[in-house]
Order: sequence, then C-alpha cells, then structure tokens
Amino acid sequence: MKQNSKLRHQEEQQATQQQHSEQKTDAKEFSSVDEMLRHDASQTAVPPNVADKLNRSIASEPQPASWLKRLVNNLKVK
Repeated sequence: MKQNSKLRHQEEQQATQQQHSEQKTDAKEFSSVDEMLRHDASQTAVPPNVADKLNRSIASEPQPASWLKRLVNNLKVK
C-alpha cells in the first residue's frame, strides 16, 4: 500500500512538472512601450469586421488640400 502511494505521488509530480514545462514560454524584453505594442500588433490579427469599419471610416475622411491650394487660399485671405 505504501509503495502504491509513493508511486502515485511520483507520477503526480511528474505530470505536474510536465505541465509546467509545457506552459513555459520565452520571455521577451522590450526597450520601449512602442516596441512592445508593435510586437503585440504583429502577433494579433485584426477581426475582419473591425478592419472593414476602419477602412470605411478612413475612406469617408476628406482628403487634405494640397500645399499649392493652401498657399493660394492663404494668399487670397491676406
């Protein structure tokens, strides 16, 4: 009975150690928050509905005036 208990305890320990070793991931250090966010963004997929909404929102933004138009408009105002 005692041997059976020891064997069971050893098996449980081995299973626990194996689970811990499988759960380990490589830790990364980042020199800045921006670097960390860039890494996270590269690892995370944007959901399609979010990407569609963002693209529609960007498309509906007015285009900025060219530098020449701004210059002419500024000259007219003065």
